[in-house]
Amino acid sequence: MSTDAWKKLQAHFETVADLHMRDLFEEDGNRSAEFSCSLGDLLVDYSKNRVTRETIELLLELAEEAGVFRRRDEMFSGRRINSTEDRAVLHTALRNRSGNPVEVEGQAGDVMEGVGRVLEKMRQFCEGVHTGQWRGYTDSKITDIVSIGIGGSALGPLMVTEALKPYARSGLKIHFVSNVDGTDVVETVKDLDAESTLFVVVSKTFTTEETLANALSARAWFLERVGDSSAVAKHFVAVSVNEEAVTEFGIDPANMFEFWDWVGGRYSIWGAVGLPIALYVGMDHFESMLEGAHEMDRHFQDAEPGENIPLLLGLLGIWYNNFFDMPTHAVFPYDQYLRHLPAYLQQLDMESCGKSVTAAGQPVEGNTGMILWGGPGTDGQHAYFQLLHQGTSIVPADFIAFAESQNPLGDHHEKLLANFFAQTEALMLGRGEEEARQDLLADVEQGRLAAERVEELLPHKVFAGNRPSNSIFMRRLDPHALGVLLAMYEHKVFVQGCIWGINPYDQWGVQLGKTLASRVFKDLQDESPVSTHDSSTNALLNHYKKLRREIE
Repeated sequence: MSTDAWKKLQAHFETVADLHMRDLFEEDGNRSAEFSCSLGDLLVDYSKNRVTRETIELLLELAEEAGVFRRRDEMFSGRRINSTEDRAVLHTALRNRSGNPVEVEGQAGDVMEGVGRVLEKMRQFCEGVHTGQWRGYTDSKITDIVSIGIGGSALGPLMVTEALKPYARSGLKIHFVSNVDGTDVVETVKDLDAESTLFVVVSKTFTTEETLANALSARAWFLERVGDSSAVAKHFVAVSVNEEAVTEFGIDPANMFEFWDWVGGRYSIWGAVGLPIALYVGMDHFESMLEGAHEMDRHFQDAEPGENIPLLLGLLGIWYNNFFDMPTHAVFPYDQYLRHLPAYLQQLDMESCGKSVTAAGQPVEGNTGMILWGGPGTDGQHAYFQLLHQGTSIVPADFIAFAESQNPLGDHHEKLLANFFAQTEALMLGRGEEEARQDLLADVEQGRLAAERVEELLPHKVFAGNRPSNSIFMRRLDPHALGVLLAMYEHKVFVQGCIWGINPYDQWGVQLGKTLASRVFKDLQDESPVSTHDSSTNALLNHYKKLRREIE
């Protein structure tokens, strides 16, 4: 991090690090207008951040120097920017609604032909299920969808189907199995009717250990109830590229939905991996989500840097992580339907940016990926918000809310939004000592507090404030809005990856644990003592074997 722009930011940081946002707002009554940007009905107010006009100018200069705009253009044009796997990064092509061709570097032809073919196949299949043309082996109409996958193949569809539950097709329920813990699959299928259940197995290679184990167990459960292996083809479909393995499993290859190596797992909901979404909400709503994401793609490509939402959000993350040494970031959706969004963004962000070497293979300088967490408001306010307001760790946060409720009920939505607006204000303003004293004296006057306790309690009632947040506000959580929101976060991750010089599209760190797990699994297949690992692992494995013998 020794570039000219970085050095300028470091010098600037030393002059503004102690500024309080309370003072910034007092000095500029129009601060919110200057530090906000929009796209359609999406408003992003980032005025409650510890930045000045000069800060933003210097951050934009950093983006230019780091090659963000050049890399952005390379990504959209199909260059192989995933250097460690020698792949293009074209999840944006899955939602390309412009009609413009997209090519992959080194390959002839427009990939949009294949994308369109898969989307049409998805539409026909979904319509078959919805109209009852596709039925189970006993001619039962499908009532339950079970999606079996892991990682991006599970978190994305789970999050989206929950977010879009108000748009679900009547008469359909959806379930997800991802954990190799047998409890997951057992609890999911135990109350289902095999005759009316459709399983969607999502695995690019159809060899993913956890997914295949769950799929085989689901098939065994199914066959126990139907007794006819030919019936598997009417109740199992696959999202994969391995036709041989899919066919061997018993799935008709005509019911295999393909995707490509230029789409990473955590970026894959926009294509065939989104089949469970399309089945649940219908293809029209699924394509509306694609259109929303495409709108954000165009914005990221075309908007002026100072108005570019993903660019600014990414740069703010750099500002806090690398200059203020604030390594965590929280996301608080004030909408119950988005309760899985923080978990989805954890994978998107932490798997992408959790790197310690640059794309060139050199050790990174400074911090990279932030630790992302969060949960739905207002639950979090009664759990971990105490730390946000008065803890020693400062956590920048995104607050997300919508003007319309999907479930209007009395004044619930106004109370929800009152908390949404109040929390960001409280985090920014805090409460000074004199204000806290006046509140305590008011309690004394009302007879709720003894006067001698005022000074004792005063330190506990003071809030430093100056805690940064972004307010992300939209009209309504619908498929289009969700597409806009998710693409915004994808491009934010891209921006940060460029600044840090890392490859945000591989995940080699995931592989070591898998490799070692395969070795350990073999160790668990017999009763002989284990001695091939470190002393701790050997002892744990042998202790497990002892307990297993006692249980048996």
